[in-house]
Formats: sequence, structure tokens, C-alpha cells
Amino acid sequence: LHTPMYFLLCNLSLADICFTSTTVPKMLVNIQTHSKAIAYAGCIAQMGFFLLFGVLDDFVLSVMAYDRFVAICHPLHYTVIMNPRLCGLLVLVSWIMSAMDSLLQCLMVLRLSFCPALEIPHFFCELNQVIQLACSDTFLNDMVIYISAGLLFGCPLAEILYSYSKIVSSVRTIPSAKGKYKAFSTCASHLSVVSLFYGTSLGVYLSSAGNHGSHSRAVASVMYTVVTPMLNPLIYTL
Repeated sequence: LHTPMYFLLCNLSLADICFTSTTVPKMLVNIQTHSKAIAYAGCIAQMGFFLLFGVLDDFVLSVMAYDRFVAICHPLHYTVIMNPRLCGLLVLVSWIMSAMDSLLQCLMVLRLSFCPALEIPHFFCELNQVIQLACSDTFLNDMVIYISAGLLFGCPLAEILYSYSKIVSSVRTIPSAKGKYKAFSTCASHLSVVSLFYGTSLGVYLSSAGNHGSHSRAVASVMYTVVTPMLNPLIYTL
């Protein structure tokens, strides 16, 4: 359990558990009590924790891609490069960056003015949906969202794609088919999780950008808030 892969898997599992815990319990309470009300402070808190663990998921997946890159492309130096200190530092930076983004987005929402009673067309306090209900100007909030999304999701995705491009190049040089299969099999679970995470996130973005109703957006959101974290342990167990 002290090897880098299991250390990163523990952090991914923790992020997934906390990620679903920010939305699913409240959703189940709403269904049981037939009440969909949430206080302003509770909405801000839910939004903040949702962003925190969602971005953390993204960063941990990129760190795991780097771990696979070192394991396949530099196997003899793997234990030296991926030492416990570096693993701990990478995860710590991931936590700090996620917390800073969550805090920034919450502070940006707190500066907005809202009417006393509002209805969010969603099953949780999603950032874009909350901002769209503001009575004041949201231009600055929109700019912060676009910039942070480009940096915090674009950069890890670029790192994942770069790592796998190097992995593919390295695997192609392996002469035996058995060696190639073994190398690719070590990445299969991670590739599956990355595809689920970014695929469902892209689906939510497209449903929000297109002329789709709130029901379609809610269904798409369930995929990455509930289904994807639920499937991650099954994928890595297999």
C-alpha cells in the first residue's frame, strides 16, 4: 500500500467518496421528505465542496497518468523518480490548487446579489446554474469560470495526452507482443476512468451549451456525479 499506484488510488477513492457525498445525501433527503429547499449558506457550501473534490479528481488522474508514464518509459528509474516525497508533494499541490479554486469561485458568487427565493433547475447547487440566477452583473464571474476551467481542466488533460503519447511511442519499440500487452494492460484501468470522467464532463458541457432542457442537464450531471465515481472502484478492482 506504500507503492505510488496504491497511494494515488487511495487519494482518488477519497476524492470520489467526498465528491458523491456533497450531492447524493441531500438528493436522497429531498426525495424522502418531498422538500427541495436548501439554505443560501448550504448552497454555497455544497457548491464549494463539489468544486473542491471535482477538481481534485482531475488533478489526481493527471498525476496517475504521470505515474504510468514513468513506470513504462523509465522502468529502471521508477522507484527513484516516484519516491514517497514526490508522490506526497504532487498530491499536496493537487489539494492546494483544488482548494484555492473552490474558495475563489465561492467568493466570486458571494459578491453577487440574489432574490430572496429562487428555484435552481438542478438537483444540486451547480456553479453555472447559480450564477445564471443572479440579479447583478456576472461578467467577471463568467470570465473567472472560463479561465479556471481552461487552466485546471485543460492543463491536466494536456498532461494526460502527452503522457500517453510517450507511452504509445515507448510501447511501439517493444519487440514482443506479450510485452506490448503487458504495458498496455497497466494503463487500461486508468484510461477507462479518464474516459469516463472527461466524457461525462464533456456531455454535461454540451447539454448546457445546447438548447437542452433542465431535465437533460440533470441526467447528464448524474453520470459524472454518481455513476462515474461508483464505477471507478469496480474498474480498478477488475
